[in-house]
Amino acid sequence: MIERTLVLIKPDGVKRGLIGEITHRFEKIGLKIVGLKLVHVDRKFAEKHYPVTEKWYNKVGTNTLDDSQKYGISAKETIGTDDPIEIGKKIHEWNVDFLTSGPIVAMVLEGVHSIEAVRKLVGVTVPNLAAPGTIRGDLSTHSALSYNVQKKAIYNLVHSSGNKEEAEKEISLWFKKNELFNYKTIHEEHII
Repeated sequence: MIERTLVLIKPDGVKRGLIGEITHRFEKIGLKIVGLKLVHVDRKFAEKHYPVTEKWYNKVGTNTLDDSQKYGISAKETIGTDDPIEIGKKIHEWNVDFLTSGPIVAMVLEGVHSIEAVRKLVGVTVPNLAAPGTIRGDLSTHSALSYNVQKKAIYNLVHSSGNKEEAEKEISLWFKKNELFNYKTIHEEHII
């Protein structure tokens, strides 16, 4: 049940001075930091981080079209197209632009069901839909559409791995094996 997962504090979280607040929330629920670094990635690296499948493009594009309809905004007028795949490709580019726009804190967290625990604590991707008590729900109020009409990625503070396979892939992308540590916390030393 002990898992490792990747968390990124994105450039907006770093620039807002929320590194300590965000990191503290993970430690508070009992997750252990086994890798931590401040990095500034280039475009080639950022492109490797984001999935670029037709399925992903379509999902992201369709979500954007749904938001546009919900708020009575024409995607064709604001984004330049109403094709979900094309919208997904644009959002991918905006995500890469955002990830390369400033320093990022990359961390690997370890704990019981850490992937699920982190996802729950982070909250849903779109901050204005995130529940109070989550990182995104407490520390941001932006909607995806509010940024998409500006031709930017949504500023949502953090990224977290979505499942075990994604966590393994992302950890190996962001960290070398010698940058990850095995140790016992003071609580583990007294229990085990």
